[in-house]
Amino acid sequence: MHIAFIAMSGVRAHNPELTALGLTLPGFVERGTAIAALPSLSLLTLAALTPEPHEVSYHEIADIRELRELPGCDLAAISTYSAQVGEAYELADRLRASGTMVVMGGLHATALPDEAIRHCDAVVVGEGEPVWGRIVADAAAGVLAGSYRALGTFDLGLAPTPRFDLLDPDRYNRLTVQTSRGCPWRCEFCASSTLLTSRYAMKPVDRVAAELDAITELWPHPFVELADDNTFVNMRRSRDLVDVIGAAGVRWFTETDVSVATDPGLLTAMRASGCAEVLVGFESPTRSGVDGIELKRNWKRTQHDRARAAVGAIQEAGIAVNACFVLGLDGDDESVFAAVEEFVEEVHPFDVQITVLTPFPGTPLYDRLLREDRILRPGEWELATLFDVNFRPARMSVEALESGLVDLGSRIYSEAATARRRAGFKDDWRRGRHPAGKELLAS
Repeated sequence: MHIAFIAMSGVRAHNPELTALGLTLPGFVERGTAIAALPSLSLLTLAALTPEPHEVSYHEIADIRELRELPGCDLAAISTYSAQVGEAYELADRLRASGTMVVMGGLHATALPDEAIRHCDAVVVGEGEPVWGRIVADAAAGVLAGSYRALGTFDLGLAPTPRFDLLDPDRYNRLTVQTSRGCPWRCEFCASSTLLTSRYAMKPVDRVAAELDAITELWPHPFVELADDNTFVNMRRSRDLVDVIGAAGVRWFTETDVSVATDPGLLTAMRASGCAEVLVGFESPTRSGVDGIELKRNWKRTQHDRARAAVGAIQEAGIAVNACFVLGLDGDDESVFAAVEEFVEEVHPFDVQITVLTPFPGTPLYDRLLREDRILRPGEWELATLFDVNFRPARMSVEALESGLVDLGSRIYSEAATARRRAGFKDDWRRGRHPAGKELLAS
């Protein structure tokens, strides 16, 4: 049996004005484009779990309208995000019409399995690793069961090395490695691996080392993104992880929270190990904006006052900060646009990401806004792009949020503003006496 693993890639705003902005202001959708260009780690992992004698292949489809020939296979495994799920369903329908069995999984399928099953022969709810062997056996026997749900949580110590060898080395300049899954915090809007698993789990560092070895055998100078929601939750384990990454000789990027700034020794070790940049979700520069968005301990609110200092501490270590903000939070009114710009000008993070609050299916945010009748176009998942507004904000109009996003993007991604941030980063690493920061400015 031949199994084709198919990732729906590509990112584009539904709003044509935002799409046009993205073409002229690279920073506006830069992070989303980088994510879309990464190979699907989940599919490469399932490929590694596929037993012989089955054959496997990996495919990416950026635009279903340009697809002229379907991948030839007996079973297609499709993973997708909400914004591309309409195209994924169209692809699944075409494959099934040609006689190919289809299984779908990922965040969207987990959140809405009853919707997904209308377009496929089987849907994976939650983590795919524990059930993949059974799916392959059932498909080979022609008896796919319709719905597969893992019992318990997958042990990351059993994770295989993903099939990086299925990728074209000339096509990718960034690869992904997952060192942990889940997050101890529960942000209302977060659509990440927390939807797939109920607890935070860490991969043993020897497994991480094996995956990095597999990458460096194929790519001489790779840039690695850690596919984690929050890498440095366990500080004691973080030192061992950083040592392993450093031994691999790669440059790398990850997502974390502001607590990493409280450990100067860890920051120094990260920079020495090749860490170029960290993404930190500040969400809002205002106390009212972050109040209540983390549902367990209101943790984001407790960390608000250290946000500005955190940027300086991280960048003085020679590590760039990608500061992320979410526009349209219930606690923010139209003054938030000026507040974000003021924050950026004051602490000059190397990169900035602004998005609008997006109610992804399966999140507490979506459920709440649906109850409050604030979703504008329920079920129109093509709007779940992080840039299109599909809800009624609490303290501003829809039009104000849309225009505020465009206006703020025009200002903070201008050449002059970008140059000021780069200069600010340079000043930070000079204060911290970390000349390694020159590498990032030159890259």
